[in-house]
Amino acid sequence: MKRLSGWDAVLLYTETPAVHMHTLKLAVIDLSELGDRRFGIDEFRRVIHGRLYKLEPFRYELVDIPFKFHHPMWRENCEVDLEYHVRPYRVDPPGGRRELDEAVGRIASTPLDRSRPLWEMYFIEGLANGRIAVLGKIHHALADGVASANLLARGMDLQDGPGERDSYATDPPPGRAELVRTAFADHMRQIARIPGVMRYTAQGIQRVRKSTKKLSPELTRPFTPPPSFMNHRVDATRKFATATLALADVKQTAKHLGVTINDMVLAIAAGALRELSLKYDGHADHPLLASVPVSFDFSPDRISGNYFTGVMMTVPIQLDDPLERVQAVHDAAVDAKETHHLMGPELVSRWSAYFPPRPAERLFQWLAEKDGQNKVLNLPISNVPGPREPGRVGGALVTEIYSVGPLTTGSGLNITVWSYVDQLNISVLSDGATLDDPHELTDAMTRAFIEIRGAAGLSEELTVVESALA
Repeated sequence: MKRLSGWDAVLLYTETPAVHMHTLKLAVIDLSELGDRRFGIDEFRRVIHGRLYKLEPFRYELVDIPFKFHHPMWRENCEVDLEYHVRPYRVDPPGGRRELDEAVGRIASTPLDRSRPLWEMYFIEGLANGRIAVLGKIHHALADGVASANLLARGMDLQDGPGERDSYATDPPPGRAELVRTAFADHMRQIARIPGVMRYTAQGIQRVRKSTKKLSPELTRPFTPPPSFMNHRVDATRKFATATLALADVKQTAKHLGVTINDMVLAIAAGALRELSLKYDGHADHPLLASVPVSFDFSPDRISGNYFTGVMMTVPIQLDDPLERVQAVHDAAVDAKETHHLMGPELVSRWSAYFPPRPAERLFQWLAEKDGQNKVLNLPISNVPGPREPGRVGGALVTEIYSVGPLTTGSGLNITVWSYVDQLNISVLSDGATLDDPHELTDAMTRAFIEIRGAAGLSEELTVVESALA
């Protein structure tokens, strides 16, 4: 048994019937190299069963504390019913990118069952050219982006290791007395840590007071993001869309302009959000406010838990010139990172340990039912570096990986970008009301990238990623 951290627990408390807190990891797999060897749902379940010892979070079961006296615990080494957790699915013909995206949206529209380990996996057949896809639906309380990337690497044949296993020992469920006793002991330890948390906070305040840096109004007023078409009461429907860019094209553009790949991702998003704001709002005359997750634990061995914070950044959709947007994003990123480090990257994470469970759940439920704009941010935008080497599952080549985080209360959009080998893979998640079609945003992001390259004097002909879905 182990206690959820405060940050892990908050990601549970924010979940409501319409705000689902699972993340999605989608791998497209080419079976052509397997020849006549069959690889179906039964074979895939055997692969997962043999690797459960490397995928420890898949054997965690959530255990609530009586009277919600403390954050829940993970019961480790529980039974896993792979007939339930690993499910077959078939996309509609002709089995292209759009049909796969629509299937993922349907699967994402239902929350995970908290009475079981908080993950599901879908073995998706019917894709064109004999490919399959595997969709992992994993609760954010289990893992953040870095941990998910490490978990994904363990699930694929990315490195040599011990052979697969046939059986697993299980731990007995805890009794009520044990849960209350350990909760009380953990509370005592948390109380003992309060002086350290207050000292960490005071040091951050001191750094801010001594800094000569002038904080931008957008970052000092995080509870007044500008109104936008994407901000409203989120419904339970999920729509999903993907697009693939050549990582070499993005790196070339970033190097030519003297910015980072993360700057490029945000600039591409800014151009696309400008286009859609003009369509849906009729104007794009003010910057948006995005939360950009930044990890403070990049350990390659970490496969569970959440060690990140959201850095508030302005997204300059009000600028018409694409190169001005790139420069504005770069400057905003520098400002946001400096502000973030002044206050201390673990500030929110440390204080989240003291969120009382029952009031926190009620607060987030109330916020989710309120209609109107999100009072903290317009949307989250993530950029996560994925595996640099091609992965395999059961000997079959993984050709693409996509990932997206959950929607947050009052925000109907999430943009997540994962790199994989030579690809920069864009994923968009929306609710049922924000966009007519989520591919509007992925298409707009591709156009925004072409616009940036054209303005920079680079070729507007993008490299075709042959391994990616058409």
